[in-house]
Amino acid sequence: MSEHYYSNKPQVESKPRKWKFTLLGSEFVFETDAGVFSKSEVDFGSRVLIDTFEMPVIEGAVMDIGCGYGPIGLALAKAHPDRFIYMMDINSRAIALAQKNAEINGIQNVRIIESDGLANVMPQTEVAAILTNPPIRAGKETIFKFYDEAYEMLVASGELWVVIQKKQGAPSTVSHLEELFAEVEVVEKKKGYWIVRAKK
Repeated sequence: MSEHYYSNKPQVESKPRKWKFTLLGSEFVFETDAGVFSKSEVDFGSRVLIDTFEMPVIEGAVMDIGCGYGPIGLALAKAHPDRFIYMMDINSRAIALAQKNAEINGIQNVRIIESDGLANVMPQTEVAAILTNPPIRAGKETIFKFYDEAYEMLVASGELWVVIQKKQGAPSTVSHLEELFAEVEVVEKKKGYWIVRAKK
């Protein structure tokens, strides 16, 4: 199988670049590179997820599974300075970029961890919400494992938010989440992307 951004250590030649992007009303400077997802701009699915997400009223940390170079987690951390955001990705190059982007943008209420799903994550506090723009190329088994781990990690009434294209498995995602969570709702649909909220 050819290498893609879900690889642990991308072998593709590094070609770093910097650009600016506005999320939730704040301008960010992002450094990206070859071998990471959506290296030229914040992808449409992530933007819809960021704009649609509503912070749960319950207390607790927030997690961004498959954070890439950091747009989702960093946007939420800046918009919600009272919350702690855990960001994780299997891609070591993406993790290094996310750490750098947190520093560039002066964001401190984050912890960025190299991890396959939630395997290496032991939060210091309860988890109120988990967001993911899952790595479709990694396959359904890997993505459903994300969902299963998220369910176990969340507190009672905690929420999992997923962005996924209809043609890339949104209906099967909804079906799987309905087997786990008490409430599952498609809260937004835009240009073939579904935002799914699952409440424990």
